[in-house]
Amino acid sequence: MTKIVTPQAIRGTQDMLGEDVQRFAKVVETFDKVRRLYGFGRVEVPVFEATAVFARSLGETTDVVSKEMYSFEDRGGDSLTLRPEFTAGISRAFLTNGWQQHAPLKVATHGPLFRYERPQKGRFRQFHQLDAEVIGAAEPAADVELLVFADQLLRELGVADGVTLTLNTLGDAETREAWRTALVKHFEAHRDALSEESVERLAKNPLRILDSKDKRDRPVADAAPVIDDYLSAEAGAFFDAVQKGLQAAGVPYVRNGALVRGLDYYRHTAFEFITDRLGAQGTVLGGGRYDGLIEALGGQPTPAVGWAAGIERLAMLIDAPAAETIAVAVVPMGAAAELAATGIIADLRRAGIACDMAFKGNMKKRMQKADARGARFAVIIGDDELARGEVALKNLVDGTQQNVAIPALAQALAG
Repeated sequence: MTKIVTPQAIRGTQDMLGEDVQRFAKVVETFDKVRRLYGFGRVEVPVFEATAVFARSLGETTDVVSKEMYSFEDRGGDSLTLRPEFTAGISRAFLTNGWQQHAPLKVATHGPLFRYERPQKGRFRQFHQLDAEVIGAAEPAADVELLVFADQLLRELGVADGVTLTLNTLGDAETREAWRTALVKHFEAHRDALSEESVERLAKNPLRILDSKDKRDRPVADAAPVIDDYLSAEAGAFFDAVQKGLQAAGVPYVRNGALVRGLDYYRHTAFEFITDRLGAQGTVLGGGRYDGLIEALGGQPTPAVGWAAGIERLAMLIDAPAAETIAVAVVPMGAAAELAATGIIADLRRAGIACDMAFKGNMKKRMQKADARGARFAVIIGDDELARGEVALKNLVDGTQQNVAIPALAQALAG
């Protein structure tokens, strides 16, 4: 007889149960709570888009587009891609649905994303992110609000003490072009000292050399021109306003002049919340201002700023949530009582009372399961109770017990 081989989970994906799910849910629930406090409406976008959406937004030469995207042709011959991030899809939706009328638009979402990369601690090929965006606001106050939102999220999750906000400015278009020219001149003069990857970046994405982790690049990168020497008056005033806003809101930060974004549509604020508790994968939340993205997708020039955070990484940092419990365990004894219990438990659940009933077992085993689920009460019903139209309601905390008429049970439990 041929043995049936059980298919295994795809590398870089995960199955979750128990505490893993509870940690994941805690992060999402906290995010939903905080985004409501800040007036960010929920948005949903497709899990796949036309490949061009991500190619234009992330850049044809980036590793994500050239090496990591899950792209495929559908049956109609169109090239589609599973989303590797949220911002591009939200920006596309902003344009194609006429959401410009709602600008400034404050939206948030969460869900799965897909990148073909090497799985490691806190990083998966199907992973999940929280995402918050403000589209249509050019004011530094939008950047500040998003940063304070992120800070409060981390505080409410209980991880803020181990996380540091690092902040930088990329300036406006004038600043960025002047700085980029100076950087290229500097790196060209030291081309022979750069790693092979940075030499390649020099032609495609020279700003990325600044945050290279290759030891060969660090002396050259550390001696590179700094953006502050090229800031226009307007760009300097913008960054100053962001810093003053953070100070007013009581959000601590440190300046990191090497924090960059390589694509030309990024402007002004760039930031990352980092920790040393996750090894090499230290960034738990990051983002910045991307004033040129919507124009790159075919829209009118539209200011925008946003951030994303890895749910898995945040879930690894938080304390283990308390296990889910039920309020009531229903314990029927006998076939007739079990049928009656089916109706009782349905009524209790409709009344908003969390309860459960074991599918089988004697009274002792059912009570053991009730205790394992953390139930505070047991509703015991047998033939005698059923004949009287009552149940025995036992308080599992103090051991007291009373008889309660079935129609009055929900009220007795609620009281």
